[in-house]
Amino acid sequence: MLTGQDIADFLGRGDDLELVTLAGLHLPVVEAFVKSYTRGNGWDATGAVPEIEAVIKTSTARLAINPQQARRIQIDDFSQTFSTLDGWTLPELAVLNLYRRRVG
Repeated sequence: MLTGQDIADFLGRGDDLELVTLAGLHLPVVEAFVKSYTRGNGWDATGAVPEIEAVIKTSTARLAINPQQARRIQIDDFSQTFSTLDGWTLPELAVLNLYRRRVG
């Protein structure tokens, strides 16, 4: 089972307690999205299978690192474009679609 600490470690910021807390708050939301998308497939008695956990980890990381979901900021000559959680990436979809039941 993933924790906020796992997400912060994945981002290389495991010592950032604020990020650990924020990731821990976002984690159940992303897990619910993934579980709904796969219609519960990819989970066993201990939790999500490793492939599904990887999707949850990368998706939660995008949300935790940019909780406001800002797309871009610009101050004078400096600008930065952020990653947002506005859908699954292609690699995430490739994994999720392995577990999503598509036919009646």
